[in-house]
Amino acid sequence: MKRTIMHMTALAAIAATCIPAVAATFPERPVRMIAASAAGGGTDIIARLLAQPLTERWGQQVIVDNRPGGGGVIATDIAVKSVPDGYTLLLQSVGISYAPALYKKLPFDVQRDIAAVTIVGSQPFVLAVNPSVPAKSVVELVQLAKSKPGEIRFASGGVSGASHLGSELFRVTAGVNMVHVPYKGTGPGVTALLTGEVHMAIAGVGTMLPHAKSGKVRALAVTGAKRSPAAPDLPTVAENGLPGYAFDVWYGLFAPAKTPRATLNRISSDANAALGDPAAAKRFAAAGIDIIGGNVEESNKVLRAEMTKWARVIREAGIRAD
Repeated sequence: MKRTIMHMTALAAIAATCIPAVAATFPERPVRMIAASAAGGGTDIIARLLAQPLTERWGQQVIVDNRPGGGGVIATDIAVKSVPDGYTLLLQSVGISYAPALYKKLPFDVQRDIAAVTIVGSQPFVLAVNPSVPAKSVVELVQLAKSKPGEIRFASGGVSGASHLGSELFRVTAGVNMVHVPYKGTGPGVTALLTGEVHMAIAGVGTMLPHAKSGKVRALAVTGAKRSPAAPDLPTVAENGLPGYAFDVWYGLFAPAKTPRATLNRISSDANAALGDPAAAKRFAAAGIDIIGGNVEESNKVLRAEMTKWARVIREAGIRAD
């Protein structure tokens, strides 16, 4: 994902977009924001961080409704089949962009049934290896993997999860043959890296950095398009020897595609204004989230581009979720 972190002035400009009178009174009752994760998950955290300033701005409660399961498919299905009036929104992760390529059958069509309201923010991951691995950089890791095809093992928190897809993107971009070892969650996957059961793994900055600082793993790079404020001394994977690679777990606000455009614009405008609020920005930063923002048109372009990218990665990696 080509990521541009927007300045507060840019977010304010989006928020200042003229909204037709038909949407001027929205909302007139509470709004439901479906979060595609259990309470405490990354998507849930983002949903609650956004719901608070929107509630204050609208004077109507934004209620977070957690609907975990199915890699986000359950939550997305509920959202797209709701009344398209702006009163049911969806907070989903990057998973919404690769679901069509992973599943043979979905109860909805992402391109036809879903509209992106704004891309809320993203969280970079850290690529790390066990200290026993001789590679001290991404270049050396790629060289090692090429010299030992099928011998380097990488952990993930489960098939089709973010850590799996990010690692497969690395494998495909580098053109190396590595073995995927899935675990039941990010924690067990990182534990496997600590013990040397696997050689490599990627996980969120907050999860991986403490282990890197203690010397239990060797952090090679952050996976995002830009360096992370949480680890400014770590280069990106692209900087460190693999141009073209960028992986951020991004989170977006979505609505049923048939929601009136004026209402979508109103929600997008207010969401961007909320993201541009200094107090809200501090809360996002504390959670390790880089704010992105963007209007309806820009956000849908991001979604389509991500769908194209992940369709290629999943096809070349031969990943299936069903």
